[in-house]
Amino acid sequence: MWVSTTFAQNDSLVLPIDENSLLQERRMYENLKEKYPGEEFNYETNTGESKNLLARFIKWLFQGIGDAVGIDISPKILIVLEYIIYGLMGLLVIYLLIRVLINEKFNSLFSKKAKAIIDIDLSEQHIEVIDLDALMSAALNNKDYRLAIRYQYLKILKLLSQKEIIEWHFDKTNADYEREISGIKLKNDFKTVSYLYEYIWYGEQIIDEVDYTNASFSFAQLNNSISQ
Repeated sequence: MWVSTTFAQNDSLVLPIDENSLLQERRMYENLKEKYPGEEFNYETNTGESKNLLARFIKWLFQGIGDAVGIDISPKILIVLEYIIYGLMGLLVIYLLIRVLINEKFNSLFSKKAKAIIDIDLSEQHIEVIDLDALMSAALNNKDYRLAIRYQYLKILKLLSQKEIIEWHFDKTNADYEREISGIKLKNDFKTVSYLYEYIWYGEQIIDEVDYTNASFSFAQLNNSISQ
């Protein structure tokens, strides 16, 4: 059998066709994945720039570890390890957020507590008319040892004023009172409790019962010196 093929300018070329040749249909194997299991034949996995830096770093890290110990880590295991690391990172972020929120809540509660315990306004009332013992007992019952130290110090100033060792005024500083005290021992003891008071109260130090008991010893010693 002959077939005539026509080209431009009416030129023609006659091609022979072999009618006796057999045509074979080529089919794709259904078990290609089993036949070619290697990673180089896996065209569904994103490689190169499509992976993020962390994923590539994890792959590089564990492949390096595997090469160092002589273990071949499969791509599936690498993916599992990658998700495990993502999970650990997520837990770390949640932990840090919880820590931040707890600290903020604690600081907020502490500030509210400090504001709730309204400090006495010494500019509106004289220190000698304030029942400092009752205030100190209330602070100790609430386990607010920092506030109790403040009342301890105000009791010292009140006693010094009653003994006419100092002239109390709400606008005076601790250094002003120190200059008014004439006795050397009394002055030194006053400097000690002034330091404790300023460190605990103005430094906003959180103290427990043991700290309060230790500090109270210095206040009691000064109180005895004033009363003599």
